[in-house]
Order: sequence, then C-alpha cells, then structure tokens
Amino acid sequence: MATIRPFCMPKWGIEMTEGTIAEWMVEEGQAFTRGQTLCLIETAKITNDVDAEYDSVLRRRLVGAGDEVHPVGTLLAVFADEGASDAEVDAFIADFRPAGTAVAAKPAETAPAAPAPAPSEPHKIVTNRAISPQALALAEREGITLDEIEGSGRHGRITHQDIVQATRPVSAPTLRGPAKLNEATASVYASPLARRIASLHGIDLSGILGTGPRGRIAKADVLALVKPKSVTADAPFAAADNAPTIVEMDKIRKIVARRVTETKRDVPHFYLRMNVAVDALMALRKTANLVLGAKASLNDYLVRAAGIALARHPDVNVQVHGDAIHRFAHADIAIAVAAPTGLVMPVVRSVDLMRIDQLAAQSRTLIDKAAAGKLSFAEMEGGTFSISNLGMFGIDQFDAIINAPQGAILAVGAITRAPVEDGDAIAFESRMALSLSVDHRAIDGAAAAGFMATLRGLIEEPEGLFA
Repeated sequence: MATIRPFCMPKWGIEMTEGTIAEWMVEEGQAFTRGQTLCLIETAKITNDVDAEYDSVLRRRLVGAGDEVHPVGTLLAVFADEGASDAEVDAFIADFRPAGTAVAAKPAETAPAAPAPAPSEPHKIVTNRAISPQALALAEREGITLDEIEGSGRHGRITHQDIVQATRPVSAPTLRGPAKLNEATASVYASPLARRIASLHGIDLSGILGTGPRGRIAKADVLALVKPKSVTADAPFAAADNAPTIVEMDKIRKIVARRVTETKRDVPHFYLRMNVAVDALMALRKTANLVLGAKASLNDYLVRAAGIALARHPDVNVQVHGDAIHRFAHADIAIAVAAPTGLVMPVVRSVDLMRIDQLAAQSRTLIDKAAAGKLSFAEMEGGTFSISNLGMFGIDQFDAIINAPQGAILAVGAITRAPVEDGDAIAFESRMALSLSVDHRAIDGAAAAGFMATLRGLIEEPEGLFA
C-alpha cells in the first residue's frame, strides 16, 4: 500500500487566516527526513521554519515561493513514498478536500489498482470537555477517542494540533554514528539532534520541558543541562621540557654578527621611506624578458634601477673609511641572500653598465653559489650600495642595517594593491614600499632624497632602464 500525505497551509494562532511560502528548502522529487526543514512560511507577524515530522518524498509542489498569499488549509504539496505512482498522486490531489485549518491529514492508504473507497460517516462525539470545533471535527472524522488526550490549550482545552498528534504513530528516529538511542525516552517528543546530544551525555529526556514548537525538546534545552568538564586537582597542568638546542655560530655568522653590531652602534642611521607604483615595471619586465630571452626577476630590475640612480647621484654611491668618504663612478651593488650558513652579500659589479639580461645571469650565478656555500671572499668584498628584498615573504615594509663601510642600503617590501585617485573616480594599482637607510656622516638628507626621486622615476617609467 502506498502512503500519500497532504501538506497544507498551517494555522499558527487564532488570528492567522493566511500565509505565504517564502522559500522551499526541498525540491520536487527530493527525499527528506524527519526534522529536516521543508520550507519557510511568512505570516503577517512571523516567519517560521516548517520541519518534516516523518521521512518521505516531496512528490508534488502545488504552490511556488513568492508573494502569493494562500488561506489556511490550502494544499501546498503532496508527500508520498516511492511506491506511489504519479496517477495515484494525481488522484489524491483531485479528491483532496481541505479541512479548513489542517496542518496535515492522516496518511491516506491507496491501493494501486482499486479506486479510493467512499468516505465513511464520521462518528459523533459527545463530551463536556473543552475542545475547539476544528479539533472535534477532526476527532470525529478520524475516530479518535478523547479519553487519553491531554489538552495543551488554555485551561486544558483540546486543540486541533492535539488531535493531529494523536493520529500519528509513535516512531523512534534512526540515529547514525556511535551514539545509541535511549529506548526509555524513545517516545519523548524531541528533535533528532536533541536526542543525539542527550544520548552522548547520558541525559534523561523524560523530565525536560521542551521550548520548541508544540513542546518539542530542542537542542538548546539539552545543551543547557550538559555540565562543562572541569579540571580537577588530580591532573594539574605540567609544562613541557623546554631545554635549548645549542648551536655554535659558524665563521660567517660570527663575522656578520660583529659587523651589524658595530654598524648599528657606531653609524648614525636615518631613514627615507616611499611607496612606488610598479604596474608599468611589471608589464615591461614581461615583454623585455620575452624579447631578450632572459629570466630577469623583479629584483634584477630593481638592482638595475638602483645602479642607474647611483651613477647619477655619486654622493650616495659611497663608502666611509674613518674620516674619509670614498665616492665611486660605477655602482657595485651587494644583494642580500639567505644562504644555509646565514646572511651573505655577494656583489654584482658595474650594474650601471650592464644590460638587464647580463645582470640577471650574474645575479643568478652568485645566488646559486651562495646556496651551495661556494662564494669566494672576492665575490663578497667591496660594494658601494646594498639591496635587501623581503617582499617575497609578504613583509610590507622594513628598515635594514647599513652594510658598512657602504653609505646606504635599500630595503624592499611586498607589492600590494592600493586605491588611488583617478580623476573623479577611484582606481587600484600595484605599489611597493621602499626604505633607504642612510649613514648621516657621509650622506645628507637632500642627497638621499634626490637619489630616491630618481629611483622612483626609473621604476614608475621603466623605459629609462634601457636608455
């Protein structure tokens, strides 16, 4: 026998006469389980979730979601199990007569071949108990005895929902997972999740007053009774052993440590910071690398730009030796490399005279040697300027310590997208933070600022890198 059930516009409260389907949560032909939300229904005062009260399949949706208002009792959809044919569903819809305020009628049993039997005359109920007219009519139609029904209405009045509840068989939900259903509370009206939580924590549902619809025990009702686990004195916190691993500095790290300490202590640093636009440089790099057949990195282009700017500002391209300042005509730029043995600064010579493809090949050779620990003293000695780039690590901006006896070092941060004014509109561009650390004994602020202005021009208008 196929089971077919109607789903009608419910009645919530005495004043509700109509409602609207705000949203269907289950599609036509989709199976659902008890407790699953079927739809959202709006009234003049509230919007309610309507949850399934049994497992079934939504075979036919007769009302769509939207602004259309439907009276209480309107047939909204038909639920039927897999055994019901489309013809049986169509016959059920054709023969359906709303009960006025029914939320759902009792399951209709239909045989595949036989026509639906003529409805029998409802038996009359004579009682002096308080009961609503709709509830009395449904009880007479379904043959419900009022003796075992406890009214949930005011002063014990039997409501329509009390009769609807009495027509439903008591069934235990199917729980999945390690938790097992407490058979003693299987008949308690509770949500599946509330039952599962109660089972996991050993909570008896029979004594809980539910706050959900029609007194159903909800998740919050059970969670309110779950006792938090407390830390007992028997298991005090024990700190983990944190003994240090002692690593002796190697020769290179000792030299670096000594030099940066002396430099930071003895050299009066000042800092100039600016943000530069790099969209044009990144676009030109892509094209130039294709034309030259090079694999020059963005850092190679920055080294090239710094070399040209240093050649134009020789008062920044300096070393400091005691009371003497050594100025250089060409830029020998040291690039910071994180080698396995520590920070090393191999020097790319005569950067201002190199093509970008030559510079990229030379810097790659030095970086590979640094990674293999094969840099010679001559490849790290000297240098008139340094560049340290931490942008690839996502560092927005930082200040570097001067690589003495050089007079300045450029710190390069990450590229970020930033809003800029574009006429009367807002546009976004890629920008990069630069910070120049300067030895104030040898380089004045105006000279350093002039170098930074030239560097900005070469980065933002990168055609000058090929002049």
